[in-house]
Amino acid sequence: METLNAQAGSPIPLGATFYGNGVNFAVFSRKATRVTIEFYSNQDDTVPCSQFIFDPKVNKTGDVWHAFIPGIQKGALYLYRVDGPFEPSAGHRFNPKANLFDPYAKAITSTSLFYNLPPSYKPVMDKIDINQMEERPNHLFPKCVVIDDNEFNWEGDRPINRPLSESIIYEVHLKGFTAGKNACVEFPGTYAGFAQKIPYLKELGITAVELLPIFEFDEYENSNVNPRTGERMKNYWGYSTINFFSPKASFAADKTPGGCVNEFKNLVKEFHKAGIEVILDVVYNHTAEGNEHGVALNFRGFENSVYYTLVDSHKEYYMNFSGCGNTVNCNHPVVRNFVLDSLRHWVLNYHVDGFRFDLASILTRGTDGIIMNWAPLTNAISEDPVLHNTKIIAEPWDAGGAYQLGGFPGGRWAEWNDRFRDDIRRFWRGDEFCSTGAATRISGSSDLFTISGRTPCHSINYVTCHDGFTMNDLVSYNGKHNDENGEGNRDGTDSNWSYNHGYEGPTMNPVIERNRNRAMRNYILTLMVSQGTPMLLGGDEFRRGQQGNNNAYCQDNDISWFNWDDCNINRSLVEFTKKAVKLRREHRIFRREEFFHGDRGNTPDIQWYAPDGSNPDWCKISRFLAFRLSGISDAKAGETPDNDFFVAANTDRNDVMVRLPTIKDGRKWYRVADTSIEDESCILEVEKAEELLAQERYILPANSMLVLVAK
Repeated sequence: METLNAQAGSPIPLGATFYGNGVNFAVFSRKATRVTIEFYSNQDDTVPCSQFIFDPKVNKTGDVWHAFIPGIQKGALYLYRVDGPFEPSAGHRFNPKANLFDPYAKAITSTSLFYNLPPSYKPVMDKIDINQMEERPNHLFPKCVVIDDNEFNWEGDRPINRPLSESIIYEVHLKGFTAGKNACVEFPGTYAGFAQKIPYLKELGITAVELLPIFEFDEYENSNVNPRTGERMKNYWGYSTINFFSPKASFAADKTPGGCVNEFKNLVKEFHKAGIEVILDVVYNHTAEGNEHGVALNFRGFENSVYYTLVDSHKEYYMNFSGCGNTVNCNHPVVRNFVLDSLRHWVLNYHVDGFRFDLASILTRGTDGIIMNWAPLTNAISEDPVLHNTKIIAEPWDAGGAYQLGGFPGGRWAEWNDRFRDDIRRFWRGDEFCSTGAATRISGSSDLFTISGRTPCHSINYVTCHDGFTMNDLVSYNGKHNDENGEGNRDGTDSNWSYNHGYEGPTMNPVIERNRNRAMRNYILTLMVSQGTPMLLGGDEFRRGQQGNNNAYCQDNDISWFNWDDCNINRSLVEFTKKAVKLRREHRIFRREEFFHGDRGNTPDIQWYAPDGSNPDWCKISRFLAFRLSGISDAKAGETPDNDFFVAANTDRNDVMVRLPTIKDGRKWYRVADTSIEDESCILEVEKAEELLAQERYILPANSMLVLVAK
């Protein structure tokens, strides 16, 4: 093996930085005694072709090992080996026999480590002697790839920075969107294939896609077996990151090492040309290295005691607020900088528009695991000058019991609002005395977000998301059916607030099918007329189902993939969704940037009604809601007032006679939407709205929603 010569290099930036005539390598390790970088000629090679051993007298500054190696070119493949103390009780797990990924690697080859680990391999255990550790096989171990960030032609592209108040988010799995039947793309299940569906999303009216994790992960870390087929399950969703700077290589049509980089950049550029933002679902709360019985991939081998939150009295064990074996030590200064560097990388080098942070409450935990009122990391993300126009969305809870909805620390954070999900589901299911909760959610959840000084837009409203039932399954199943996950149907939540409308699962019964379609129209329309930022689960607009599986994290197959035949079969629901989205986008009265005040002068900005037109008694009202929005009161100085709208929802089993508010200025009420109508006229564009013959009253059928416009 050739030993390379190198110059001292620079400790910043961390990672592998290409300069044309060579590459600067820099990695952090505080307790390491020896650091070696090994280079490979091909991605499947077992034996490195050359190496460089860092001299701590020349190639180390503080805790950073660094070297500039002339002649290394973009596309070069490399891995690290790091020696140091193996003292699990002190938190140190160095193993010179283990290959390690560069934590800052900008691409990794697509080979699976977990798939190729032999049955005889034993990971580093908590009390094993260093001399007993087996050398991990190098064969088919993925390699890091040197990337030139300056070679891609962005053609002047920049992040869009659309205000949250104008956003309509579409949550979707990148692979599953085009991997299924009749996707009609050239490269199914890839970045390139996903980009070919831009016309569909643009026509739907979506302003942003929120992609489930595309940071590099290894789907084969899941060793469960499907009890029906005997097939090995996968980590399909990808909430188990291996590397935080590289897009997942297997999602690329270009299979050359590093080909995923430019392919994903091109996806972002093409989406921006269509006016659609790209938001990434990111997982900084844990990694794929697992607990004390896990596999060293990078962080554990470079500086375990810094990157992870360990049990103080027994540092061989990991605190587990993620439910996945370990917890990233997010508010350690080194790790905090790592997270910020990663986020900046995706904004600067990939032009992404925002991030949704999985189990974000972990980002507010200190090095001792305790929740902090003022969390350095979340505040740093909020105030970072590079990220300041970037959307930041928290899932404001974690698996350790933290729940911070409405009060997530850090200033400008938006938050997934699971209270909206549950209250709206219970209301439309017809549960008694849920009208008050639904009214609070529809009007922007001021009870949650006012105290922290935020706006309705900071509430990310959703009825369904990747985690749980799809909307089709929400109206088709009373209980979860996760039997094929290999966990005995014990996984997934039991709190679904769902209703199957009389039959569990698919049916040919036309009455049940009509009721299910109506229920879905109710959910979609409620989402679009509610204050806050709406998020639609991809495929809900054409009744994508998962066979009742409400935790399809391991189903990399037809259960999760989009069947585009359903888009044609359920075309009427697609068209309904388009019109509902358009209604919201064209009328700012549904996307206010401040909470309702009630009376403002002589005209309330919102007025609630009982069915008979009187003020509702919130202690008694049940299975009914009605409100009027004032376009005049909503208008700011210098703006043209919007229309007035009247919205009513009847979740009872019986029809209800609704007395309509009086209009005194010569305008009349026109019907925009009535979800009880079975044909395409169930929702109309405002310009084509139908004038009501009776301006005083309207018979609203059971389980239906009404939207009227005054003009």
